Amino acid sequence: MRVLFAVLFAASLFATSCGTQRAVYNYLEDVTDTSFKALVTPTEPIIQKNDLLSIQVFSASQVPEADALYNLPVLQQSGGQNSQMSGYLVNTEGTITMPRLGEVKAEGLKKSELQEVIIAKLQGQLTNPVVIVRFLNFRVTVIGEVGAQNVINIPTERLNVLEALGMVGGITQFGKIKEVKILRQNNGITELGVLDLTSKTIFSSPYFQLQQNDVVLVDQNRYKLRQTEQQRVAQQIGFATGIISTIALLIALINK
Repeated sequence: MRVLFAVLFAASLFATSCGTQRAVYNYLEDVTDTSFKALVTPTEPIIQKNDLLSIQVFSASQVPEADALYNLPVLQQSGGQNSQMSGYLVNTEGTITMPRLGEVKAEGLKKSELQEVIIAKLQGQLTNPVVIVRFLNFRVTVIGEVGAQNVINIPTERLNVLEALGMVGGITQFGKIKEVKILRQNNGITELGVLDLTSKTIFSSPYFQLQQNDVVLVDQNRYKLRQTEQQRVAQQIGFATGIISTIALLIALINK
């Protein structure tokens, strides 16, 4: 009997000792100067295949119909109360097809560069042409150890990694805050950037400002994996302890 109770006591001590102290990290925890300033270089998104672009053409022409020849029609939604701008889909060849201008290479260009290409094609056709290019599908995906994994659609075309994480509930206590991965497509090649969100050095990283179709990935840290294993072991110990307790009770009743 004494042996059985000793086993039960040892098992209970082991089960209660399974908790592991986790190292706690904070965002930008190495910033101690209250007057800290960081220079963030704005990065203009690069146009990729399957991007949906809004392109509007204007000019100094006195005839509005002249500009309309180079623009897609505006789509009317049901009821005719709202209108929606048509878009140009960058095809698998990396080009778009515009009215009267034909095929235009878009992949690999910035918006400003595509504007210049289109303006050059419009010279001699319109008076002082002006071109405005916008992304209609600027979005990023945030997955992994965050509050709520999600695909985020951004109308402003400007989003940094801290803002994206804030929109999905932040990194959980089991996420690798010091090794946040950014997956980015660039001319058909997948790039991988790794950010330490506890450090102010993130502001100088080209991956701090997100681009369309970026994927933000937060992996599990070792404490999550260890806790899962500990829970499994604790369950096994609890099951074994229950069996031993039952056997001890039966033996005690028999020996009465």
